[in-house]
Amino acid sequence: MLNKPSSAEDEYFAREDVEKKRKLAFQQAEVVSAQQREALRTLHHMKCPKCGFDLHPVKSEDMTVDTCFNCQGVWIDAAEMAELKRRHPTVRRPVFEAILNLFKND
Repeated sequence: MLNKPSSAEDEYFAREDVEKKRKLAFQQAEVVSAQQREALRTLHHMKCPKCGFDLHPVKSEDMTVDTCFNCQGVWIDAAEMAELKRRHPTVRRPVFEAILNLFKND
């Protein structure tokens, strides 16, 4: 006569199996997510957000900004924004201040 496992034992192994499958699904989702992020970065990196053409780094004084020669857009990142604020701390032009305030991280 075979000893059958108790229902508590069956329940324990069923929970363990479910937990293993949940962890595996989570790991697979992370891998897919990372792959998707990399694919999007590759697809969109140095592309103009306005028209989609390539952005080109252009050095202006000692700062580099990304420029689109198609739509004439000029794009700056957070480091470049901080550099502008550092260079012009006393400038109080309304448009310049409004642009800086849009991107404040405070």
